[in-house]
Amino acid sequence: MKESGVSIRVRGQVQGVGFRPYIWKLAREFGLRGRVLNDPEGVLIEAAGPGLDGFLDALPRRAPTLARVDAVEVSDFTGALPEGFEIAASRGTGAETRVTPDAATCPDCLAEIRGTGRRRGYAFTNCTHCGPRFTILHGLPYDRAQTTMAGFTMCQDCRAEYADPGDRRFHAQPVACPACGPRLWFEAGGAEVAGDPVALAVALLRRGGILAVKGLGGFHLACDARNAEAVALLRARKRRPGKPFALMAREADLAGIVAATEADLALLRDPAAPVVLMPSLGTLPKALAPGIDTLGVMLPYTPLHHLLLDGFGGPLVMTSGNLSGEPQVIGNQEAREKLGGFADGFLIHDRDIARRMDDTVERAIPPMVLRRARGRVPGTLPLPPGFEAAPQLVAYGGQMKAAICLVKNGQALLGHHLGELDEALTWDAFRQADADYAALFDHRPALVAVDLHPDFRATRHGTARAEAEGLALQRVQHHHAHLASCLAENLWPLDGGKVAGIVLDGTGLGPDGTVWGGEVLLGDYVGFERRAWLKPAPLPGGDRAAAEPWRNALARLDQAGLSDWADALFPAAPRAVLRQAVAAGVNAPLSSSAGRLFDAVAACLDLCPERQSYEGEAAMRLEALAQGAAPWRFDLDGGQIDPAPGFHALQAGLWPDAAQAAGGFQAGLAQAFAAQARALVESGEARAVALSGGCFQNTALLQLTLDALTGLPVLTHRTTPANDGGLALGQAVIAAARHILAAEAS
Repeated sequence: MKESGVSIRVRGQVQGVGFRPYIWKLAREFGLRGRVLNDPEGVLIEAAGPGLDGFLDALPRRAPTLARVDAVEVSDFTGALPEGFEIAASRGTGAETRVTPDAATCPDCLAEIRGTGRRRGYAFTNCTHCGPRFTILHGLPYDRAQTTMAGFTMCQDCRAEYADPGDRRFHAQPVACPACGPRLWFEAGGAEVAGDPVALAVALLRRGGILAVKGLGGFHLACDARNAEAVALLRARKRRPGKPFALMAREADLAGIVAATEADLALLRDPAAPVVLMPSLGTLPKALAPGIDTLGVMLPYTPLHHLLLDGFGGPLVMTSGNLSGEPQVIGNQEAREKLGGFADGFLIHDRDIARRMDDTVERAIPPMVLRRARGRVPGTLPLPPGFEAAPQLVAYGGQMKAAICLVKNGQALLGHHLGELDEALTWDAFRQADADYAALFDHRPALVAVDLHPDFRATRHGTARAEAEGLALQRVQHHHAHLASCLAENLWPLDGGKVAGIVLDGTGLGPDGTVWGGEVLLGDYVGFERRAWLKPAPLPGGDRAAAEPWRNALARLDQAGLSDWADALFPAAPRAVLRQAVAAGVNAPLSSSAGRLFDAVAACLDLCPERQSYEGEAAMRLEALAQGAAPWRFDLDGGQIDPAPGFHALQAGLWPDAAQAAGGFQAGLAQAFAAQARALVESGEARAVALSGGCFQNTALLQLTLDALTGLPVLTHRTTPANDGGLALGQAVIAAARHILAAEAS
């Protein structure tokens, strides 16, 4: 029957979240006739009836928990409508809508696995409000045939739930039960062991063994977090001497291990279920996070994790299942081959993982994302005002903490954490992710953005693609990209004016050919000027300086005229050889890196001076040690911020202990850079201050800098990483801005 009505286009995160049954119920409530369906652009509603105004008002306000409504567009519809309101079959192919990230088990499903019904104890229970999404998805629209659940034929009971619009499992694509869904088992010694798999796994953990667990985005290695011998065994087997382990604990266990605030608890309970960094109470073995005063803890986020934690009754180490430096293992046979030397048993299942996804790592106070992955990806970010004409483009990020960013339809999709591209398998994963995102999101870029450094693998990859496909290429300076990523996250308008960007990180190639890493930039999306910077010092041994803090200390102390003190601090180090190399300019590039300055100060305070066992170890130990103290003094000379006075004060014993020396260094660094940024704002050259770069993951440094900028508008990272994991977003908006302004000028 033809009837005058409306066509309603709903854009956003609206597939795989129970949106169609929500619309079905809402339409019946308001007395509408018509239909709702999924298509490549999101959800389409064709409806008529007297309650349309009330329906449209309620639609975005009462949307399901996992839904994110970006836009509701209404137009006239004069086609045929059914007598009632129905959920119609999906239409079309392609990808113009958002994909829902994986979501932690909801309270209703958790009650089922702990209840008496047919899903009691079932490790793959889910509904439209929770469960796997992105990690099982092969293509769009999001239908079961496009997921790794395609091979599991629903039983009669599950099919009835799936087909009932009034059921919370209506069109929940991973719906399953013990009669028809994935199967869980326990393996040891290369063979399946008869019995309850969860009980067998719990028994292994209680004996101090190491368990490999297949999760949503890959395997974890687990052990008893209260058992120092088990933790030491895992460290020895994994050859991971110092890097902190993530933990998984029930909410009831938290009070005994961390000082969790209400903000921490709210973040832990988020459907993304991130690892949350919180102050340690010191009740667990120090070997979980040597030299660090925080623990990273997540709540169980799948039914399998809940069953395991319920059975075990305490916190577990839950760290990525991988060989050192390699990506997380996702396949069953791959796990047997690569983790067999680590694990005493496997808790495993037969639902395939479509894409590898590490756990997201965040802080609640201050809000901060350190690693963006499971539960957050592929959530998209709106582009700021002025970017409406941005073309489809891809940005490839940097060499460290690699992540890819796509721009399409006014949204930026910042991809998941991939790792360090020096590792061959991570490089393979990077290329796979590039192809995967392009296919999944039907992405056809007109423009490619890369880092200025010509030898980064991501740069070479993007350059080669641009050349092969005839695409425009934009090279973006590393620290300009950091600045722009902070602007973009904060929706700073394209025409919003210049800001003073304090960018403190490890290293990035500057346009002058030196290695930058401690800068005050005056800039916007299109360009920048370097107004102040940390006085450059050599990086003796090049990349080795990032791994061996004493090298940075030697360079800084020699520069400050304190070579005798360097000799006394590092008597066994090959100082003469390095000094000769520095004097000859051999493999000793000049660098303004704030990260390497942290390493230098840490080495002077005897914090892992010889070698770091993981990136950032020295700086993290320095942060954990620091106490409030008189600030380190920096000199300013023609834009150069010189730390030499602080090294002299350190040698002279200005601070009574290492903790106050560490605190004084951080306070002085914050004040020195903040003073330069403040001057730019107060002179009218800048409208605000933006803080970016991996050093601002240090909460003490961040707060000290904010304190020094009191009274000024300050932009910080909250939902994207300040480290190189956010670099691709900055590259993307810079490339887009240049394209838009060039088009307007032509």
